[in-house]
Amino acid sequence: MIDVVLPCLDEAEALPWVLTRMPAGYRPIVVDNGSTDGSAEVAAAHGARVVREPRPGFGAACHAGLLAASTEIVCFMDADASLDPRGLPLVADPVAAGESDLVLGRRVATTAGAWPVHARLGNAVLARHLRRAAGVRVRDLGPMRACRRAALLDLELADRRFGYPLEMVLRAAGAGWRVTETDVAYLPRAGRSKVTGTVRGTLRAVADMRAVLRQAQQTTISA
Repeated sequence: MIDVVLPCLDEAEALPWVLTRMPAGYRPIVVDNGSTDGSAEVAAAHGARVVREPRPGFGAACHAGLLAASTEIVCFMDADASLDPRGLPLVADPVAAGESDLVLGRRVATTAGAWPVHARLGNAVLARHLRRAAGVRVRDLGPMRACRRAALLDLELADRRFGYPLEMVLRAAGAGWRVTETDVAYLPRAGRSKVTGTVRGTLRAVADMRAVLRQAQQTTISA
């Protein structure tokens, strides 16, 4: 069994599709981060375990899900139907086989509108900075990923906003983890995006991630 953490804020429209496509052996944990559209009830009705995290922030939701998980390997993915849960074995299998310590799903857009240009450019810039800062050969800070739960807890990630995914890779690389990528399909999300669908949301996420990078660089210099 593998627990799958799904941070969730107003994803009632997407959740039925996402939860009914979970592969056998993958157990969804939907972390409701203050939804007002009945997302928690929809998730529960479709058999997911629901965890409520009142503190706002993507990282806060991810961390709450990590604490609630109990399996040796844990996956993360968005709950907005932009990622197909049937692709989860692509990121989890290399970890289970001992071939990688952290696998990121590199998003491959299935349609022109699945990944807006502003979001794609922001991601590319951050990935380039991450390659330089951590020496890891990644091209995407993909939200579908897998690693071992206990090892991730040992990294003691501190960010509770949108910097969480980048901090995970930074700290993993610093701890000597084998960080790899595998292609996963990226679909048009259900409903309106709160991050990549708007320039404002993308800039906010980029700002959070840049703050994590700056802090890491300052720590390296002071050390």
